[in-house]
Amino acid sequence: MTHQPADTLADTLPGVVEVLTRTLGIEHRADSITRGTRLFGELPELDSLGVVELAAALEDRFDIVIEDEDFTGEVFDSVGTLTDFIDDRRTSG
Repeated sequence: MTHQPADTLADTLPGVVEVLTRTLGIEHRADSITRGTRLFGELPELDSLGVVELAAALEDRFDIVIEDEDFTGEVFDSVGTLTDFIDDRRTSG
């Protein structure tokens, strides 16, 4: 299922949560995912393969490119840091 890129930066957080929960198969937990949710440690479903699948899904959803050097602990620390990274990519082109 392909989604159109989110139209505004205000759409980024809900879009990240949607992609995250769909990719990991945890849609039933979407209401408990916030900017402060840590990606590693709080989401056992997010393993190394999950990170790759999540990155590909985020690239499709938000029409961005996530480079190999972007796979850092800072970017993937929490839903908030990932959302901020995506916002930065969307505004910097």
